Amino acid sequence: MKLTKVLVTCGSTREYIDPVRFLSNGSSGKMGLAIVEGLLEYGFEPVIVSGPVSICYPAGVEVYFVESTLEMLSCCVSLFGSCKGIISAAAPCDFKPKQFSPQKITKPASGSGITIELEQTKDILAELGKIKKLNQWSVGFALETQNEKQNALAKLKQKNCDLIIINSPNAINNNHTKLKIYNTQKKLIKTLNGTKKIIGKKLVKIIIDNLK
Repeated sequence: MKLTKVLVTCGSTREYIDPVRFLSNGSSGKMGLAIVEGLLEYGFEPVIVSGPVSICYPAGVEVYFVESTLEMLSCCVSLFGSCKGIISAAAPCDFKPKQFSPQKITKPASGSGITIELEQTKDILAELGKIKKLNQWSVGFALETQNEKQNALAKLKQKNCDLIIINSPNAINNNHTKLKIYNTQKKLIKTLNGTKKIIGKKLVKIIIDNLK
């Protein structure tokens, strides 16, 4: 029997300043892993696109490892067409250095600092939202520190998502998390609080029930 494929992004991305230094964040990929395990329990075929992580994904699952946000975007675009939907649990870098130094940047002898100009990276979920077909769905995460509902609902619309999940910085590299799930009608569907492993399965069930 052919299983339904679901694309899942996990972990962080890296944007290099020079050959040894990069911008990134503390995303561990644990939430993505929990979602993958939930998908497997419900009979789906997860396809993982992952940034650098120290976790191990389930044996036999299709995994593509990437490093930069652009690499993650390119990989997702190539895979999305064969998937029913995407759950974007990764935390890709929103910014990258405008200039990459091919040589290690030397620390100034004077003790003064340096200025690094940043530019925005492409938004992965927004780009996929542009090519999403009528029979596909997308679920995004919005990590917020203020105006969480307003910001998350704006992202829901801008990225052409079907559901948006709010979390907070407390979830980063943590085994526990608290999530709020909103739909396109701006309705709070569910609040989940607990271990990521348990929440992953519950979240998949909510997605199934709301995006049939």
